[in-house]
Amino acid sequence: MHEKRFDGDIDRLRAPERVARLEVQRVISLCLENTNIESVLDIGTGSGLFAQAFALQGLKVSGVDANPAMIPAALQYVPEENFREAVAEALPFSDASFDLAFLGLILHESDAQLQALKEAHRVARHRVCVLEWPYQEAEFGPPLAHRLKTEEVAGLAKEVGFKQWETLPLSNLVLYRLTK
Repeated sequence: MHEKRFDGDIDRLRAPERVARLEVQRVISLCLENTNIESVLDIGTGSGLFAQAFALQGLKVSGVDANPAMIPAALQYVPEENFREAVAEALPFSDASFDLAFLGLILHESDAQLQALKEAHRVARHRVCVLEWPYQEAEFGPPLAHRLKTEEVAGLAKEVGFKQWETLPLSNLVLYRLTK
């Protein structure tokens, strides 16, 4: 399971050039825009880069990652928050536990993308944000075969039951903002 998951050097996740490409502050602002968010679940938290940014906004943050090595890495940067080992397709939280569920560069890695999005929808009260690589060849990020087309994400969002979805292109990535 999870054949496409990240298994490289954890420190690489916070390399300055990678962090710059992710536009962390812009992503956080877009996720929080036009809604009242107090709690966030960071699905596929990795080293906790986005969890840390959400926490710096004064939000209550929890995170999960399928790779057990990521949990202590995330706690190193956000020690006061709750991180657990779990897969996106089976989140260990009750329905509507968080105002926002965030999937940062993780949906394309999921073995069951529909199930992962269903779980995010289940645990979120208001919104799910999905940050992904655009469907195009690039010198960084996963191969094209692992990237998702905008139509695929929209189709998944519709099938899951989101009332509204927006595609927000960024400089290097795409943010999908899905509203319940």
